[in-house]
Amino acid sequence: QVRLVESGGGSVQAGGSLRLSCVASGRTFSNYAMGWFRQVPGKERECVASISWSNASTYYVDSVKGRFTISRDNAKNTVYPQMNSLKPEDTAVYYCAAGDDIAVSPQGYAYWGQGTQVTVSS
Repeated sequence: QVRLVESGGGSVQAGGSLRLSCVASGRTFSNYAMGWFRQVPGKERECVASISWSNASTYYVDSVKGRFTISRDNAKNTVYPQMNSLKPEDTAVYYCAAGDDIAVSPQGYAYWGQGTQVTVSS
């Protein structure tokens, strides 16, 4: 079992930045690929970024390329998305997830955090 706890959400004006954190406990963090998803009411959960266990591979959805950077610190059991140049359309609940391999589908991740709200105002 892996427990994931997100933090760092909040409200920010368009053009601003936020850095979310997700701390893992339980099984060995470095064994898992990590993903960050977001969801707004009435829409499917969307993978915005993911990173392999080794840091060797990353994925970004087109809408965040050049603005978001995902990184992980295996010594601290933590994964971070640095989110810059935020837009109102980035408003969502953001979730971190752990899985066996880097994936863009929610079905690729077995463990999920509780989510943290990000609100970007224009």
